[in-house]
Amino acid sequence: MPLIDIAKQHAGEYDINLFVPDLHSFTTPIDHSHLQAQVMHNLRLYIAAGLPLDNESVHIYRQSYISAHSELAWILSCFTGFGEMNRMIEFKDKSAKFGDNRVTVGLFNYPILMAADILLYGTRYVPVGDDQRQHLEFARNIAERMNSQFGDLFVIPESVTKQHEFFGNDEGLRIKDLIDPTKKMSKSDDSDRGIIFLGDKPEEAAKKIMGAATDSLASIHLDFEKQPGISNLLQILALIQAKPVQRVADEWSGKTSYGELKSAVAETVKNLLSDFQARLQQVDDSKLQAKLELSEVKMNEIGSATLLKVQKVVGLRP
Repeated sequence: MPLIDIAKQHAGEYDINLFVPDLHSFTTPIDHSHLQAQVMHNLRLYIAAGLPLDNESVHIYRQSYISAHSELAWILSCFTGFGEMNRMIEFKDKSAKFGDNRVTVGLFNYPILMAADILLYGTRYVPVGDDQRQHLEFARNIAERMNSQFGDLFVIPESVTKQHEFFGNDEGLRIKDLIDPTKKMSKSDDSDRGIIFLGDKPEEAAKKIMGAATDSLASIHLDFEKQPGISNLLQILALIQAKPVQRVADEWSGKTSYGELKSAVAETVKNLLSDFQARLQQVDDSKLQAKLELSEVKMNEIGSATLLKVQKVVGLRP
C-alpha cells in the first residue's frame, strides 16, 4: 500500500488525509447489507498496513461522515459540462461493460465527487494511478475554472507522481491483471483469477501467481508491450522487495525459466500476505474508533469552512 508508506514517511512534514470512499463505493451495484462492515474492514486494512494511529498529522475518516463532500460536489456539478464528463475514459469503459440500463448517474458524476474530495481540504498532492489521472486533471480544471470566476477559492492539486523527492518514478501505478496483463488488476472484474486480494489465503494467492499468463518467447525481459505478463510479474516482485523495477529486471534478464520467476513472485506474495494478515488480527478496534472520531471532527471543521466560502461566492450564503 504505497499510501500507507507515504503516511509513515512524511507524517509531521505534511498533513495526510486518508479516507474510505464509501459514497463512491456504490456507483456500481453492490450488496448494501455488507457496506458498513466493508467500510470498517477497509479501515482495519489501513492500520494493518502500518498507518500510524498516534500521529496527529495523519487523518482517517469516512467520506459520508463529512457532508461537505456531497454539498460541494453538487455545486461543482453546476459548473461542469455534460460533454466534459462524457469524455471520461473510466465512465466509457464501465458503461460499455454494464450497459445503459445498469450504468448510474452516480458513476457518470464520480469525477465531480472526487474533485470535491480533493478540493475541500486545500490538498496540494494527490497519489493517483494511471486510471485516475484524467479525474485529477478534471479536479485541476474545475478548481481553475472556479478560481477564475470567483477568486482564490481552491488550491490547484498536483499528482504526486511528479514529486520525485517524494515518490521517485511512476513505477507500480498500474498493476496488471494476472490472466489478462493488458488490462489493470481490478476488484470489479467478474472473475478473481487475475486479482490478488489482501484477504486471499497466502497459498491461494501463490497459486494465482503460478497460473499467471506469460508468453512463448522463453526469455525474461522487461517489455510491457511484447511481454506484458512477464513485465507485470517483475513489477510485482520489485514493489514488494522495494527495489527499482529495472534493477529486478536486470537480475532476471535473459533467464529462460518462467516457472522460476513465478515461484519467486509467488513466495514473495505469500510471505507478504502472511505477515499482513497476522497484523490485521491484532488491530485494536477501540483505538481505530477513537482515531476516526477525532479525524472526522477535524475534517468536518475544515470541509465546512471551505464549503461556506464557496457557498458565499455563488450566492447561497450572505
